[in-house]
Amino acid sequence: MRVLAAAGHTVVAEAATDLIAAAQAAGDDTPWEHPDFTERVAALQRDRQIAANDRPGPVQWFDRSPVCALALARFTGAPIGPVLAAELDRIARERVYEPHVHLFDLLGFITATPVRRIGLEEARRFEQVHVDAYAEHGFTINRVPAADPEDRARLLLDATAKDPR
Repeated sequence: MRVLAAAGHTVVAEAATDLIAAAQAAGDDTPWEHPDFTERVAALQRDRQIAANDRPGPVQWFDRSPVCALALARFTGAPIGPVLAAELDRIARERVYEPHVHLFDLLGFITATPVRRIGLEEARRFEQVHVDAYAEHGFTINRVPAADPEDRARLLLDATAKDPR
């Protein structure tokens, strides 16, 4: 996504990463363990999506959606709270997002960070939870093969240029 933003495209950053980094900076090392974490993710995603309506460009790229927050809740066993449930309803009712999502295939390795501590096998399971959640909500999944960021960005831009809408 950084490559798309650097090329001048409107990109909306991932909410969970920002929430985790902010909590860790404030001394909470594992904010994802709080039962309301996915609610806070869904609320920030909603706020960012609405704010993106005022941003330039015919195409907006969202690094995650409320369906990803649903996948996170399912993967971690967190409850589906009223904020997430309402946001899932809103994006379906208002058709907020395009009907297809671009899912980046795993690279075959994971580099742990303070924000992301998941291993490769866990990441594979989490990926499948995402695939299932998006399919359940009527999205078509476009797999983006493992490649360097520039090549992936080019594939995304090519796919968008070929889209007849």
